[in-house]
Amino acid sequence: MWMNNILETIGNTPLIKLNKIAKDLPCTVLAKVEYFNPGNSIKDRMALKMLEVAEQEGKIKPGGTIIEGTSGNTGMGLALAACVKGYKCIFTTTDKQSKEKADILKAVGAEVIVCPTNVEPEDPRSYYSVSKRLATEVPNSWYVNQYDNLANRLAHYEQTGPEIWKQTEGKVTHLVVATGTGGTIIGTGKYLKEMNPNIKVWAIDSYGSLLKKYFETGEIDQKEVYPYISEGFGEDFVPANYDMQYIDAFTKVTDKDGAVMARKIAKDEGIFCGYSAGSCLQGVFQLKDQLKKDDLVVCIFHDHGSRYVGKIYNDEWMLERGFLDVETFKDLIGGRGSQKTISVSPDAKVSDAISLMKKYDIENIPVFDAGKNIGAISENGLFNKILENNDVKDALVQTVMEKAYPEVSFDTPVERLSSYINKENGAVLSKDESGNYHIVTKYDIIQSLSK
Repeated sequence: MWMNNILETIGNTPLIKLNKIAKDLPCTVLAKVEYFNPGNSIKDRMALKMLEVAEQEGKIKPGGTIIEGTSGNTGMGLALAACVKGYKCIFTTTDKQSKEKADILKAVGAEVIVCPTNVEPEDPRSYYSVSKRLATEVPNSWYVNQYDNLANRLAHYEQTGPEIWKQTEGKVTHLVVATGTGGTIIGTGKYLKEMNPNIKVWAIDSYGSLLKKYFETGEIDQKEVYPYISEGFGEDFVPANYDMQYIDAFTKVTDKDGAVMARKIAKDEGIFCGYSAGSCLQGVFQLKDQLKKDDLVVCIFHDHGSRYVGKIYNDEWMLERGFLDVETFKDLIGGRGSQKTISVSPDAKVSDAISLMKKYDIENIPVFDAGKNIGAISENGLFNKILENNDVKDALVQTVMEKAYPEVSFDTPVERLSSYINKENGAVLSKDESGNYHIVTKYDIIQSLSK
């Protein structure tokens, strides 16, 4: 049996048990992995539903233009539908979204306009305002407005909720969602609570978003709003899709914790998920004291990690923001105290270098000349030379020394240090703030990575 078009593959995504990463939680945790949708995110569901409702209501005509402000995933769902149904697309997004998201939208024929993040929603430069303005200027266009379009939550009431209920055989006790527009959590939560009012619905928010405080106080407090790095959830206003009666608790997750957890999910479970999935699971850990042995928790994993290869899955990006707790060159030499690096001068005898190796049980010695790193002596290199000519012991170091060890910065991660070590080069050097050299060898790195 075949599908008539790509849109027929939306939905019926798998529910996958989390094993290693959730082993310290008292309950069973299942991930509703939504990147199995054709656009690699849960937003395919509501994008198609909103378009179908708009067609039924006559809000868009054949050959028309779909206009929307999107963090990327809703745009992808709309673009796929537009490809099949013959519409054009113009999307506005923010400059905090990953470049991959914009590139993917362009790949499926959409026009993408990037707007500044750090402006108020009402600011004419915001991606909300720009999309609204374009909808008044472009003939035969339809402004989707996923935030206030109630077909958004209807999609999840009709699809996501029933799927989870069926897949868990009605045993689900908790639904956890990193929430933005409100469509997923409200639509799914409403259905599940109608099936069993005792099911708890937990919302995961970001620091810099006002949703949690609004849930707790009913107050829209703009003092809660500030720029944040997490993508795809959190808001600086309250979309119409929210009906807080279907939410039982909110917790906020930091940018760092969400990013680190997403990488851990990929490594431990083989589920290459997006930023919000990491934040979603992190939220479960933050609320774990409310969980019991027989609970069955379903976490929504919204999208695919390919959207974030330039961000959370990029070591340099993570390091720049202090999101990776990794050992560095400085950490490796931290236990040595004031111990100086053993070195030789170029005019010393090779026998002197051999004596130092024996005395300090080392294999690699840098050669310094007036404080400069000019060469190296290694046990392996000397062994080969002495086998060829035993008189080498009486020669000067400068006549037999090897090329100088590479120099790196003090904050170079251990994983990157290993790339400098090879058969010909057994160590790396770095200077501290006082200008003193320190050495790290392949054995230091092996010992660190084997902890």
